[in-house]
Amino acid sequence: MPSRLLSAVLAGLLSLSALATPTSVSAVNMPAWLERDGQKKPLLPGMTLQSEDIIHTGRGARVLLKLPEGSQVKLGEEAVFRMDNLNLSDGRTTPFTGVLNVLKGAFRFTTGLLGKPRKREVDVRIATITAGIRGTDIWGKADAEKDVICLLEGSTSVRRDGESAVHTLDQPLDFFIAPKGKPSLPVAKVDAVKLQNEWQPQTEPQQGKGLASAEGKWRLVIANVANQDEALDWYDTLQDAGFAAKIRPLAGNRYRVSIEQLATEADAHALGEQLKTEFSAPSISVMPMGS
Repeated sequence: MPSRLLSAVLAGLLSLSALATPTSVSAVNMPAWLERDGQKKPLLPGMTLQSEDIIHTGRGARVLLKLPEGSQVKLGEEAVFRMDNLNLSDGRTTPFTGVLNVLKGAFRFTTGLLGKPRKREVDVRIATITAGIRGTDIWGKADAEKDVICLLEGSTSVRRDGESAVHTLDQPLDFFIAPKGKPSLPVAKVDAVKLQNEWQPQTEPQQGKGLASAEGKWRLVIANVANQDEALDWYDTLQDAGFAAKIRPLAGNRYRVSIEQLATEADAHALGEQLKTEFSAPSISVMPMGS
């Protein structure tokens, strides 16, 4: 192969190697929704996300996202989160870039050991606070009273809309608060027990409490009925409420409405009890997917 052609082919392969899989949904405690182009649908493990997507979470919900360069985003209940200007770089040769907008609720950005050397140029906006992310682990929250950002590892500089000061967080447990309608407070230290027992659990996926995951292999059957309209009613009710239901025709003119990819059998049973309470589902059952 001519050297120029070989060089071109190798350059193309190298550029492809720098592209990773898109941002994706790793796990969900429902209810949660994906909003894209003005349309909302339930969030499902395995979904790929793109710029300008908005994630909404309901009461008791959690969401775990995996970014192309290996870092993770965790969202708490009743959150609104939008991603802008994302690329597909895996961070090995060119930086992964994007803007992560936490419009409401609790949020965590974390990088595993393998992902720490990767290149990233990410800005996190927690309502009125902006922080630059390189290899940082942060927790934050936006609510009606204040916007908060707390450093767990690494370092970052933060600034608040309308204020000229730039604040540096460079020690674990450093945190910055921007009260609504009041000047920002000086950088301070959060109590480690408060962080561990009160703040961090707000964003952690709830294992054993209805968690669905990309690797989940359990199915929760909500309805197994002979009437197609009844099955569609169950499907629509669950979908509208942020639960990623599926409907499937079965032998004998029956229809099954289910939620799949539950992480464990315990998760499937826990979600079943939740739906019994919320929707008075009459015939809940749990089985492995594929059965």
